[in-house]
Amino acid sequence: MKRILSIALIGFSMLASAQISLAGKANLIFPTGSPSWKNIKGTVNEAIDGEGKNNVGFNVGLSLKASLPASFFLMPELYYTNFKNEFTTANTTFDIKNSRIDLPVLVGHKVLGDMLGVFVGPVASYNLSKEDTFNDFKENARDNFTVGYQFGAQLEIKKLILNAKYEGAFSKDERKFISSVSGEEIRYDNRPNLFMVGIGYKF
Repeated sequence: MKRILSIALIGFSMLASAQISLAGKANLIFPTGSPSWKNIKGTVNEAIDGEGKNNVGFNVGLSLKASLPASFFLMPELYYTNFKNEFTTANTTFDIKNSRIDLPVLVGHKVLGDMLGVFVGPVASYNLSKEDTFNDFKENARDNFTVGYQFGAQLEIKKLILNAKYEGAFSKDERKFISSVSGEEIRYDNRPNLFMVGIGYKF
């Protein structure tokens, strides 16, 4: 217990003495892989696999950057993220919205001082979207909490920030839609890989 308290005190003292900055950021989101869907009509032999259509999305949020020893930095962020995917099967078009809260915790290294840095780290996401209904299909299962990873780089020019990053998934956002008429079942993975590019402003 004493060792844990000592480590915590050292960590707090490092953060207290570190150079800390806060920024607002906004990004355009480009899904880079088509999310998959599977149409199950009752038997395995009748299963149909396909790929959905991606749409450009966005996110907005706050980013905290704290300097660490040896030109490293810690950058926790908090975003509201929104994008959607589309696919058509069983004469029904599914317009699947992804509205979520993202919490990346990134560790970076300063390549050119504070001007240019690269970073990598995990991102936790919590779904905010309500269950959807499309014609006679109703969503009855989803993963509210998923985990991924991000890596990228950012350029700081005085108070202006330009950044680009890639997000991959450690876990899927699997959803299930069932027809109330035919009992047909659609399974869908709504967490594609993402490429993000955006700007920020340091307060």
